[in-house]
Amino acid sequence: MATEEVDPRFADLDAWPLTSAMEAMWEGQLAAVAAIGHALPAITAATEAGKAALGDQGRLVYVGAGTSGRVAVQDGAELMPTFAWPNERVRFIVAGGDSAFVTSVEGAEDDVDNAVAQINAARLTPHDVVIAVAASGTTPFTVAALQQAGSFGAVTIGVANNPGTALLASAKFPILIETGRELIAGSTRMKAGTAQKVVLNLISSGIMLRLGRVYRGMMVNMQPTNAKLKRRAEAMVAQIAHCDPSHAARSLEQAEGDIKTACLLALGVDRVGAETILKNCDGNLRRVFAELAKDHDKGRDKDRDRHPKEAATRKQGGAVEP
Repeated sequence: MATEEVDPRFADLDAWPLTSAMEAMWEGQLAAVAAIGHALPAITAATEAGKAALGDQGRLVYVGAGTSGRVAVQDGAELMPTFAWPNERVRFIVAGGDSAFVTSVEGAEDDVDNAVAQINAARLTPHDVVIAVAASGTTPFTVAALQQAGSFGAVTIGVANNPGTALLASAKFPILIETGRELIAGSTRMKAGTAQKVVLNLISSGIMLRLGRVYRGMMVNMQPTNAKLKRRAEAMVAQIAHCDPSHAARSLEQAEGDIKTACLLALGVDRVGAETILKNCDGNLRRVFAELAKDHDKGRDKDRDRHPKEAATRKQGGAVEP
């Protein structure tokens, strides 16, 4: 496997001037990110499938061992503060259990029985999305977990850095990121780990985009749990509703911190109406504003039908368009 091989170019890396070594390692990181480009179609397909499956109850389940497991945990742990993704809808299945998040648990990556047991305990359904990550693509724990997840009908996504491996063969949506040899042979926390983090960022962020948890580049599902986030939330409301900061702050307070509801309150929609249209549009602000625009246009059409002469006069006079 390329990720385990010594690269002859860097066989004397330890003897190089530190400036040259740092430059080479930095270039390796750039190459790792560039390698993702070829996999964008596969990443997009996996993301679309993940969004379609999740619905209102589906979970994102991250699977991995060692470095790959910790990279996966990092991505999943950020979903709540960034997108207000419920904690109960994220699960981590890591070789060695919770203690492996911060320390190495020897032999855990070979424990196939534990992988199967953890998957069974998760009680997966076809609405769950399982993302398994392994640089080698052959880690027994990760491969067994993904295969078992597939037996429950879950959407299975496999991310590996070597081609033709068991993890990719076991996934409904295989994603190959060929980062090649590491500058320090086998140290997949470097190029492979960087690429894995980027891929997981793309998948989870893409799913949240499609679920309407982002609007005009803003984290509109974010929970303002501290002073900094409260200021950020108020700025979002002010920008989206085109209102002054004090009005945005009042609307956010009335909405009990819910940014989407606060935007509608700031625009003059009452609380019940705001909550109703948000529910009907699955919380997607872009759809909400499209519906409000349609309702507004219908109202203008009705007004024109009731007062056609007045409407025509107003139009010719250069005043408000009907």
